[in-house]
Amino acid sequence: MTSNSQGIVPPPRAATWADVDLACITENTRHLVRLAAVPLMAVLKADGYGHGAMPVAMAALRGGATWCGVARPEEALDLRRRGLDCPILLLGWAPNGLLQELVAGSISLTVWSMAQVEEIAGAARVLGQTAKLHLKVDTGMTRLGVEPQDAVELARRIREAEGVELEAVFTHFACADDLSCGVTAAQEATFREVVSALSAVGLRPGLVHAANSAATLLYPTARFDLVRLGVALCGIAPSPGCPLPPDLKPALTWKAVLTQVKVVPPGRGVSYGHYYTTTREERIGAVAVGYGDGYRRTDGNVVLVGGRRVPVIGRVCMDQLLVQLDGVPEAKMGDEAVLIGTQGRERLRTEDVAAIWGTLSYEVVCGITDRVPRRYV
Repeated sequence: MTSNSQGIVPPPRAATWADVDLACITENTRHLVRLAAVPLMAVLKADGYGHGAMPVAMAALRGGATWCGVARPEEALDLRRRGLDCPILLLGWAPNGLLQELVAGSISLTVWSMAQVEEIAGAARVLGQTAKLHLKVDTGMTRLGVEPQDAVELARRIREAEGVELEAVFTHFACADDLSCGVTAAQEATFREVVSALSAVGLRPGLVHAANSAATLLYPTARFDLVRLGVALCGIAPSPGCPLPPDLKPALTWKAVLTQVKVVPPGRGVSYGHYYTTTREERIGAVAVGYGDGYRRTDGNVVLVGGRRVPVIGRVCMDQLLVQLDGVPEAKMGDEAVLIGTQGRERLRTEDVAAIWGTLSYEVVCGITDRVPRRYV
């Protein structure tokens, strides 16, 4: 195998694979940087939403992102080991056993309690370094974060502690992808009160951030000093109620090989449990992808073959699924089936698959398993 111009090794030929267009992610980032008009953090949780954390990070940085954000400490450390040298924020909890390594790697850490501050400060003093902290305020997500009324006091204690620096204060919205929900406006108002209170006593840090992909698109006043975008960089809409600007394009295409085509007589049961039975002579194809790859056992699945939508029939297996090919008489063994993406004039978006599966587009791409190689194009 040889590397491409970006130093990324393409996967070997496989039964199923995902193509990720890094130039698309770069262009999406450029557009979103212009739209937001503030610095942009590329959020790379869950291996860059299934697209590959390091390749997505590099593509986003080429497009103008200045920060990267991750959910888990091992994600941050892996990016550092692989040579990513931009500012990185760990958005979640950091275990004591990794604090020194995180601080040594200049990973900015999220805190919401004085106990965390003391532990991080202790690790920083051992190293002779200063740890950078982002104070998270729970304004209504009811997940991680200090209560708004306690934020100023915690910020004061951070300022007084040796070995730590208050780099930012931030919050996270619960319903930013739904304009009909009044919660986001209430959360933003609460957060502004906290920021104002910090400013009044000289504790406002240099960075204030709140907006994820949906809030960046739908709530311009919530952009503050920095926006945190993840799924939008990949060209995927946060929700049906939060469409993307038309200039943003999906970066991922998921494909698999049609491994057999056969003509089956009427009355033949198909796949496990004979959930589907032929009613006439039918052309049925096997596609080399299944729930072991992240493709769900859900009624109503469709894939693209020969540039046309064809129904998935019977139960999806761990490694294979079956499709009804009467509408594609030219289909043959070795052809490509598209699970997400474009073929001919037909298109299946991640959002379309999510609607069939009754879930979020995030879950579709994050659920594509590691045994599906990613090929960077």
